[in-house]
Amino acid sequence: MLAIQPSSSSKPSKSTPNLLPARIHHDGPLPNVHKYWTPSKDESGTSHTYFRGRRLHGTTLPLPEHYTGAVLQVTEETMPRKRGHLEEEEDEEEEVDVKIAKQVGSFDEVVVWGHGGVVEKDDAYVRGIEEWIRFSEAMHAEEDDESEVVEGKERGKEEAKEK
Repeated sequence: MLAIQPSSSSKPSKSTPNLLPARIHHDGPLPNVHKYWTPSKDESGTSHTYFRGRRLHGTTLPLPEHYTGAVLQVTEETMPRKRGHLEEEEDEEEEVDVKIAKQVGSFDEVVVWGHGGVVEKDDAYVRGIEEWIRFSEAMHAEEDDESEVVEGKERGKEEAKEK
């Protein structure tokens, strides 16, 4: 389990995550990223770049209003355990270490890259982001809003059938 804490050293940097149709066996910073990654936009607003000799087309997916993405760095630090009047109940449950993840960046859009053309709405990453947002809204909806969420789901199903 993770507990997210804002970075204490500075304000999180602004970034844009890029989802690539490739597997890269590297996890960490690159000293000269512009040597390998130079996307540009055409007149229609579609992003284009070459990566390892292949032309990629990017579709920018903005996060909904009032949503913020977070870039996290998981640390080895753990949250202190609280002891209180429920100590007996807690002992019966298996204790789980809660690691601290520090927020090092934030984003308000994601770029999904694909081969051979613009990424469509039926792309697994695009669908995953849209489904996660609907799931999150349903989980955090108040009782009055739940009927609106259900109605929105039904509308979404009807729109999918029309396609």
